[in-house]
Amino acid sequence: MIRVPSLIHAGEFQSLKIQDMTFVAYRNQDPPLKNEVFFEEHAVIFVLEGEKKFVSPTQTIHVRKGNIVFIRRGYYLMQETIDTNYRSLVFFFNEKLLKEFVGQHLELFENVPLNHENASALLVFEITESLNKFTESIFPYFHHETQYLNHFLRLKLQELLLHILEIDISGHFNSILFRLYKGEKVDLEYLMNSYYLKPLSLEELSRLSGRSLSAFKRDFQDNFKTSPALWIKNKRLEYAYLQLEKTNKNVSEISMEIGYESVSHFIKAFKEKFGKTPGGGDRK
Repeated sequence: MIRVPSLIHAGEFQSLKIQDMTFVAYRNQDPPLKNEVFFEEHAVIFVLEGEKKFVSPTQTIHVRKGNIVFIRRGYYLMQETIDTNYRSLVFFFNEKLLKEFVGQHLELFENVPLNHENASALLVFEITESLNKFTESIFPYFHHETQYLNHFLRLKLQELLLHILEIDISGHFNSILFRLYKGEKVDLEYLMNSYYLKPLSLEELSRLSGRSLSAFKRDFQDNFKTSPALWIKNKRLEYAYLQLEKTNKNVSEISMEIGYESVSHFIKAFKEKFGKTPGGGDRK
């Protein structure tokens, strides 16, 4: 699994930062890859060339040159098309900066509906003429050395957010920003059922939920009457049981799918929970 933006390497991307936070990354060319990606921050991707498919727990979208896609922080499967080079400009939004933006423009959020409890993780827009000009205005900063770079980029961040709000007919983007500003938390049952099979740490799950790690553990105990680690272990083993019953996958494949590096450890955990080995008989 790839985590971005922390794994943005020189040679793969050019990047600009606002202080120590990655703001924009430019990918020139890319081979056709199928990757599981964890977006550590919310992001906006301008597709400059090629095509890409994104798969979230609840959506599948296909974007191509001329599209912009807003991606909520989370876990996705990404697939570039085979016959074209993919080129993109990616903007990462630190949550603190997003809250500052909303706080400075509260008049834009006066009539925002808050009923999008689990609003779409992926929003797709068409690049407008104004956004085309905005994109062109970003590239000079990759080679512009100035002590004012952070200040320029903060203004560019605000400009980009305003452009997206302007074209957001659905109101979903507006709602997402306002919910972040208000500190509203993601429903834990929805979150955990979406991500329990993914190799995410408790710290990453807590961030996805909109909570600190301590608040995440506390709320989790209140909701599920158990710890996150034990709940995930049991949920994965229940998934493994169903896979053994309903598919032709072997023990090794299922063990790897639910995150066990050692088949013997998986067999031991399975037997402790169900009283039998995977594919074996009941314990007497």
